Amino acid sequence: MKVEVLGIKIDQVTYQEALEKVKRILETKGKHYIVTPNPEIIVAAQKDAEFKNILNKADLSLADGAGLIKLARLTGRHFPERIAGVDFVEGLAGLAQEFNYNIFLLGGKENVAKIAAENLKKRLPKLKIAGTFAGKSEEASDKETLGVLSKEEIDILIVAYGHGKQEKWIKSNLKKLDVKVAIGVGGALDYISGRKRRAPKFVQKANLEWLFRLLIEPWRVRRQLALPYFVYLILKERIFKR
Repeated sequence: MKVEVLGIKIDQVTYQEALEKVKRILETKGKHYIVTPNPEIIVAAQKDAEFKNILNKADLSLADGAGLIKLARLTGRHFPERIAGVDFVEGLAGLAQEFNYNIFLLGGKENVAKIAAENLKKRLPKLKIAGTFAGKSEEASDKETLGVLSKEEIDILIVAYGHGKQEKWIKSNLKKLDVKVAIGVGGALDYISGRKRRAPKFVQKANLEWLFRLLIEPWRVRRQLALPYFVYLILKERIFKR
């Protein structure tokens, strides 16, 4: 079941339920895509009708962000748990290995996708990696990127171009590719590759991963400004509903 948070439709599913839905999707015909809204993405969509429409037409929309989970409760929306993009990528890789699907990693800087693929293979030796490619989200680069991707039959395409760019790229290009499921994962490949350090487990459990990121990457403060605005929009909705 999907519920709306500030006009963005998000599935009320657990991590395991989300993986099971992807498995069902992989068993069907057609092409599908997954999005992972967090407060920053939801705020961006308020001023971008195209982005909002893409998010709302996704086959699966996962609540990513402790702030989203907690604040949505103020307006009567409840999600069973946060599904972090990096965790879901690892879950998809496990699913792919178990049921003999392949994955392709697209995006990231330098050799991020390649190293992320190598790290996934270390943990999941039987995982099939269809390929990796840095690529770019700009339309001018699409010919090269599509040329690389069209050489493969891809079950799960993981795209790391950053929010907004990756979802628009997927929506624009999915129909041109032999891909069953595509998902935009933001900076997930940075963490899987080891390029960036993820917060310790106890920090994640305390829902303070955002603060950990801010401490080790102070430049993120500009991006974090979306959170106070998200709080404002949620409180505004709650007041008007009353």
